[in-house]
Amino acid sequence: MNGLMLVARREIVTQVRTRAFVIGLIITAVLTAVISFAPRLMGGPDSYTLGTVNSQQLPLQAAAPEAKFEWRSFPDEAAAKQAVLAGDVDAVLVNGTKVLTDGEIDSQLGVLMQSVNREVRLGAVGVSIPALQMESVGADTRYQAARTGIAWVLTIVLFMLLFGQVVVVAMGVVEEKGSRIVEILLSSLRPWQLLGGKIVGLGALGLVNLATVIVAGLIGATASGVAADFPPGMPGLVAGVLVWFVLGYAFFATLSAALASLVSRQEEVNSVLTPLTMVMMATYFVAIYAVNDPTGTLATVLSYVPPFSSMIMPVRMAATEVPLWQMAASMAGMALALMAVLAFGAKVYERAVLRTGARVKLGDVLRTR
Repeated sequence: MNGLMLVARREIVTQVRTRAFVIGLIITAVLTAVISFAPRLMGGPDSYTLGTVNSQQLPLQAAAPEAKFEWRSFPDEAAAKQAVLAGDVDAVLVNGTKVLTDGEIDSQLGVLMQSVNREVRLGAVGVSIPALQMESVGADTRYQAARTGIAWVLTIVLFMLLFGQVVVVAMGVVEEKGSRIVEILLSSLRPWQLLGGKIVGLGALGLVNLATVIVAGLIGATASGVAADFPPGMPGLVAGVLVWFVLGYAFFATLSAALASLVSRQEEVNSVLTPLTMVMMATYFVAIYAVNDPTGTLATVLSYVPPFSSMIMPVRMAATEVPLWQMAASMAGMALALMAVLAFGAKVYERAVLRTGARVKLGDVLRTR
């Protein structure tokens, strides 16, 4: 392990000292913070469509002049419920005592209706007034918009980081092979130490990038007030995303290094990585589908199938509630697949990395003893 960690340290120090890494990290942090803060900058005035059943309209406009309110009248409570479920109105005031909503009412609207109702009725009768009763007529959707947004961002960030780090690993392997530095390194290191150190070192830098995105995003969301709409369990989601990134990165990076060891020129990297790139793109597209239908059959099934699970399961975790046993089963399957890939990748790398010149066929490498 000393040799492996020595290689990992070399990879980290080499990358961190480059201007491109530092500038890229700063740009990533700034862009993430700006995007997270954007809803506050781009959002216009709040707009609500409200209804009444046997009730007078509350003078909300006077209490919140910056917001827009549209009122509709319904003949009975049944008609009001249908309008709420259809999304035609945000809330309906019934008999001046309760408010019908579809899921949790918007926090700002709820506070506004309660305070204005209390002021109006106190001015009329001069006695203590009970609070409006909030009644949901549909599913609790208070966090659904936030979950979907987080899942979208997570899909894009995971794909970009995984793909970027995988390409860096492949380029590093080919650079060492083409310049024949690998021959010098292998005179004092074993192939698995060199391969493992490169994957660990560049993976640590990938974790730094991911942590930067998460921290900058949380800071921007907190400053803009968007974080108030985040669902509970965010620390667990962040921890799960980090674990899934490690598993997915190790899987794809090992295959990337193994395939890259078959060629000696960087111009050949794209062609030799084509099968792996297609698998990663397929995983990305299914993850996008899972954002909109996280409980569907396709998303559920593929969240157990490596390597699709490396992106689909964290996306499902963000988009909806996923039982703990499903997460554990998916991680166990990915861990087993990773062990198989590590054994395969180490064998291909060891047998091909010293064979310079023309591109080596994978079949010939596997038949070599």
